[in-house]
Amino acid sequence: MAFVSQELKAQIAPQVKAICQKYGVQGRLAVDRHSTLVLNIKSADIDFIGSYNRVCALLPRPAHLPFQPATTSLSVNCYWYTEHFDGKALEFLQEVIPVMNRGNHDRSDISTDYFDVGWYVNVNIGKWDKPFIFNKA
Repeated sequence: MAFVSQELKAQIAPQVKAICQKYGVQGRLAVDRHSTLVLNIKSADIDFIGSYNRVCALLPRPAHLPFQPATTSLSVNCYWYTEHFDGKALEFLQEVIPVMNRGNHDRSDISTDYFDVGWYVNVNIGKWDKPFIFNKA
């Protein structure tokens, strides 16, 4: 059963904070329901939403499912972020997500419907009620 403690968050937080400062990202690390380590990004010098829209608009998809661009917020798919972002946004995510997963395990077997992870990881860019702020240079 997935579990993440406040103590584990406190161990990981300094490393995440250092990465955020390096890239000019204002984010906050939190624990959600004792099972998920969440990085909520409020603002950044990186245009995460622009990067996501640019890359995902080019991905192949069925004609009946047109691409719906993100406008104010989005939730990063921590398993497929390398296919959804480019540039500085991808560099940041490639650095921060592995740090958030350090010490984690994933012994899941989807074919037998068995899920065994140490904890889940989420990265949110903005929130539904508080839009992401891109600090244009």
